[in-house]
Amino acid sequence: MLATLRGRNKLEIISTFLGAHAVPEEHANSRAEYIREIIQVMIPRIAQEGLAQFCDVFCEDGYFSVEEARSILLAAKDAGFGLRLHAEEFGHSGGAKLAAELGARSADHLSYIDDSDIEALKQAGTVATLLPGTVFNLGSMHYAPARKLIAAGVPVALASGFNPGSCFTLNMQLILAIACTQMKMTPAEAITAATINSAYSLGISDRLGTIEEGKQADIILMDVADYRELPYFFGINHCVVTIKNGNVVINLLEKT
Repeated sequence: MLATLRGRNKLEIISTFLGAHAVPEEHANSRAEYIREIIQVMIPRIAQEGLAQFCDVFCEDGYFSVEEARSILLAAKDAGFGLRLHAEEFGHSGGAKLAAELGARSADHLSYIDDSDIEALKQAGTVATLLPGTVFNLGSMHYAPARKLIAAGVPVALASGFNPGSCFTLNMQLILAIACTQMKMTPAEAITAATINSAYSLGISDRLGTIEEGKQADIILMDVADYRELPYFFGINHCVVTIKNGNVVINLLEKT
């Protein structure tokens, strides 16, 4: 399926294995067996077939504990995967410190992190990938402390959190608006988080994420008078031209 997707569209796909999101119902009474299956069967096969570049675990109370996540991620690291971690979305689980301990490329959500977690992420160089759309859609007001993370020098990225369970949106312009209004990020910080910092979290910032000589020409043109209008004038699509790797793939200006 991934090969088909890569062949059918112009987007670059960086895939992540998230077999440890929740224990399937059929393994409700054999949790340890399912974790062994992830470690001994799934991870080796995915590595062998080159199906993913990263491995992720949902480290949260009621899902996977810190110790379970550590065993899965260490096996993934040994198999050559980069590491990512869903952590501290619904409570303080210890996942953020685990991400720092293992040198994870990114720790996601982070709504319930504390000052010691922030310091650990800073020291490890782990990107804090925030998903304000998920918090918004679930009706929670417990947004990640973006201002504290930025003040501490932790690189902050933004993602849509697109999934059918908690955030069914593809609109990154809306994510920018929520980041600014609810997490008090500036428009410049939000745009940086959605571009170069996100590229950095994927290990591709050497060629993507900014417009500069020598980098791949992935560019969007927005119909706004000022970049600050992107989050301020929310709820509509400002994008009129999309350029991927130097090729114009969408040009709404031709239709006007």
